[in-house]
Amino acid sequence: MQILYTVLLYLIQPFVWLRLLWRSCKAPAYRKRWLERYGFCQNKVEPNGILLHAVSVGETIAAIPLIKALQQQYPNLPITVTTMTPTGSERVQSSFGDSVHHVYLPYDLPCAINRFLKTTQPKLVIIMETELWPNFIGQCYKRNIPLILANARLSERSANRYRKLGRAISHLLSKISTVAAQNKQDGERFISLGLPSDHLAITGSIKFDIDLTTQQQQKITTLKQQWQLNHPVFIAASTHSGEDEIILSAFERLLQTYPNLLLILVPRHPERFKTVEKLINDRGLNYINRSSNQVPTQQTQVILGDTMGELIELYGMADIAFVGGSLVKHGGHNPLEPALHHIPIISGEHFFNFKVICEQLISANGMITCASSEDALYSAVNALLANKSNSQQIGEQAYQVLKQNQGALNRLLNIINHYLCAK
Repeated sequence: MQILYTVLLYLIQPFVWLRLLWRSCKAPAYRKRWLERYGFCQNKVEPNGILLHAVSVGETIAAIPLIKALQQQYPNLPITVTTMTPTGSERVQSSFGDSVHHVYLPYDLPCAINRFLKTTQPKLVIIMETELWPNFIGQCYKRNIPLILANARLSERSANRYRKLGRAISHLLSKISTVAAQNKQDGERFISLGLPSDHLAITGSIKFDIDLTTQQQQKITTLKQQWQLNHPVFIAASTHSGEDEIILSAFERLLQTYPNLLLILVPRHPERFKTVEKLINDRGLNYINRSSNQVPTQQTQVILGDTMGELIELYGMADIAFVGGSLVKHGGHNPLEPALHHIPIISGEHFFNFKVICEQLISANGMITCASSEDALYSAVNALLANKSNSQQIGEQAYQVLKQNQGALNRLLNIINHYLCAK
């Protein structure tokens, strides 16, 4: 099975290059650093340290508290953070600068993986969530490099897909040192696929272990002083294609009742900034680009969040938050970032990527869900704007869910310490 997988992976490389070129039409960064994708990273990393892989932006954001904790506990160990996407790369660099090394994780080709591991020589590998690369995991196992699947999650749908691989998946899972699962249900699914029970730990989700840094708090304070807002602010964040039209239509209806309402609209991917800007412009709305550093005036209706790495601060400017990727079948994004600011959260019904977290928020009356329509989103936002005390209560409940579920980071650090102390 693994031989067939590897042969197919080699055969499709020309199509992989074409896909990179196609994606680079909208995101030019996909044209760059191709050698890293084949394990060539000499002089870009420091060996004999910790290697942490976060595939894209969401996993990178979740890993930030963990990376900071590792930097404090192991100041003499170099940390290399790998991603697969340019947006993930940008987030690593904006969050850590030169304090960590960063390269792309190579494709799961034996030659590329061998080259990469020969250069990095990690003492420990940490993979965020569920990235199961057979050749990478196999080479780590062969080299006696402990590998932790951190903040691991596995939906029933994904488990059923893996189950079709039969013994191949159980053989692969047996090579992982520890799966640190987000909850018992995820852990049971890993066990059902063949993970040895003594390789499983239930740590909870480290996504809860977030807090505002002093720098972030200062930036929010500065923005509030600069913007001098005395009217309600609605943020729609991490939006995907098909959502912006619904959001803008609902917003135009809301303006009829709340003419001073300000919308902060933040597309998930930078390659969509221009597309969303055109949607705003075509509707005749008065807008500014966040990248321009202009201060909104009383006439400003929309701020287009066309910057990277400051979503957490923009949430801090809002009274109500909609979390995107949920009106379309993308699976939603992290609702805990707005919860950190004590503001009520609205989500569409497609939040399967954060199912457990969203269910906790809904159960605690800290999040409202709405159908994928202009009417449903309008009604949800309007209800919160019309009842400020209820809105504040929902926001506080969301914050309490966040605080009550913290602690996964310490449990994960204990596992990591076990492997690093054994080295």
